[in-house]
Amino acid sequence: MSLSIRNQLPGTVTAVTPGEAMATVRVRLSGGQDLTAAITREAAEDLGLTPGTVVRALVKSTEVALATAPVDGLSIRNRLPGTVTGITAGDAMASVRITVEGGELTAAITKDAADDLRLSAGTPVIALIKSTEVSLAVA
Repeated sequence: MSLSIRNQLPGTVTAVTPGEAMATVRVRLSGGQDLTAAITREAAEDLGLTPGTVVRALVKSTEVALATAPVDGLSIRNRLPGTVTGITAGDAMASVRITVEGGELTAAITKDAADDLRLSAGTPVIALIKSTEVSLAVA
């Protein structure tokens, strides 16, 4: 199956915490970073997620926010440091490619935001991803 989702990061489940309706799933990405996904408990059960399960974390590029410095006081759990490798900007939006340990991400942000952050190839950034915006897939 082919997907339009640009961000597909391989990893392994390290913990599953089921709740009444939702579950949080910790994933160790191939680059060594930890990522948290908040998915329905039913989905976690249907996928058979347990520690050791190999997964692919999926994140739409429109759900990746960028910061150029550490940010405190946010509820966003997933903060992946990386470096901008390229930007394609139109009149309204910009597609920003970022290398992170073990992979690459794409963030779709406004052109104004890219300009305000002075993003260019080589700029260090932190990719911010809410756990509710991470989907998981198994082979």
